[in-house]
Amino acid sequence: MPSVIFPGPEGRLEGRFSPPPRPRAPVAMILHPHPEGGGTMNDRIVQRLYKTFADRGFATLRFNFRGVGRSQGSFDNGIGELSDAASALDWVQSIHPEAQTTWVAGYSFGALIGMQLLMRRPEVRGFISIAPPANMYDFSFLAPCPASGIFVQGAADTVVQPSAVQKLVDKLRTQKHITIHHDEIPRANHFFENEMDEMMASVDNYLDFRLSPDCPIK
Repeated sequence: MPSVIFPGPEGRLEGRFSPPPRPRAPVAMILHPHPEGGGTMNDRIVQRLYKTFADRGFATLRFNFRGVGRSQGSFDNGIGELSDAASALDWVQSIHPEAQTTWVAGYSFGALIGMQLLMRRPEVRGFISIAPPANMYDFSFLAPCPASGIFVQGAADTVVQPSAVQKLVDKLRTQKHITIHHDEIPRANHFFENEMDEMMASVDNYLDFRLSPDCPIK
């Protein structure tokens, strides 16, 4: 898990990178929760997502948004953080240009940035959004959402209401050419404090499905 520093829009960005284990390995980028709520790339959910992609043979990056840890700059209400994520993906592609496909996974605020990145980068073919803040931010930019993926939400989340995520899922499911999965984890709060294993089982089951050669979703 080498520590890496790479250029971002406001100076250097700090990350952890699991290099591609083989030529043409897919890429995954993991995005952390809200910096002003203490979110960093060392968040435990971010670390679990990172590990599951790295274990599956992805070239996997997690990094600190501007102003977090050793990343330069200061919090920019999501606008600059989206630029950070785009720069991070550029950096991975510069050292691993032959990747066949790219995934983005984000938790909470990171899920918002991940979905925005999806709209800008056609190479992203799959997403994992954990507790996306659908009640705090307008997700109408997903018009149309260009890739299939999964939303995982805690049923007892008091930060992001499950009904707000359900409404977003219902809206996206009216679109053609994508398939949206949605798992609600019973009893789980926004931090999946006691339901981390159930949340990760949902993620892993979905990845098993999507990464199978027989998967109907391309």
